Amino acid sequence: MRTVEIDAGSGFCFGVTAAIKKAEEELAKGTPLYCLGDIVHNSDEVDRLRRKGLLTISHEQMAGLHDCKVLLRAHGEPPSTYELARRNNIEIIDATCPVVLKLQQRIKKAFDSPEPPQIVIYGKLGHAEVNGLVGQTDGHAKVVETEADLRKLNPNQTTHLYSQTTKSLTGLRHIARELAAYLSPEVEFHSFDTICRSVAHRVDNLKEFAQGHDAIVFVAGRKSSNGKFLFDECKAVNPRTQFISGPDELDPELLEEAASIGICGATSTPRWLMEQVKERICQK
Repeated sequence: MRTVEIDAGSGFCFGVTAAIKKAEEELAKGTPLYCLGDIVHNSDEVDRLRRKGLLTISHEQMAGLHDCKVLLRAHGEPPSTYELARRNNIEIIDATCPVVLKLQQRIKKAFDSPEPPQIVIYGKLGHAEVNGLVGQTDGHAKVVETEADLRKLNPNQTTHLYSQTTKSLTGLRHIARELAAYLSPEVEFHSFDTICRSVAHRVDNLKEFAQGHDAIVFVAGRKSSNGKFLFDECKAVNPRTQFISGPDELDPELLEEAASIGICGATSTPRWLMEQVKERICQK
């Protein structure tokens, strides 16, 4: 008999859950609410909140707004966004994740020091969280994701390395080793582990979950960098892993002859969506 199990540890992280709760509380008041960027990298959840009245806007669109409310999602924003809100009399509903906020403050403190170090951020260039982190340094921080990116750094300057909170702990350690080797021996170098623990621990738990089933269905939005990373981790230990953004994308061939099917997802994947996938599988 086939069994279908949803991973208990998958789904929204604390920061995303808190942001959605704030959005729903504001929407319940009946006043218009804008969100700067998708509140979460999952189109189904974005559509659900849009039907409740949450309007997603870009930074360019925010510049044209006045006298309204704008929610800042868990990823965080650079200081320039808060300055724009002040000029345009926009009330900020700040849902920045506490882990991200603490990291922003650490980077700003280092940058504002009398002799600021070369600040390096291990992360995805252009990612919303990374943009907010770089903004704490007036754009001076350098973003690296691969060894090749290290060439744009000054090897003769005191250097601090931080990480986007959702990156791989293994990846951070690798970049830290390579950066230490790239810098001149006499240069002072500090590497800070700023990865969110709920994300870091999720990798090992997800691998164990994936190994315990014949086939895995990984559910996440196409825009989710966390989803791409966690999917790769699952597939590395269970080749019969498929990536879908919703039940309509299920590949039944990958589920054939699977007595045990596991369903899991990213930190941006809503539980209700994984339940829909389970329901679709059970109907087949």
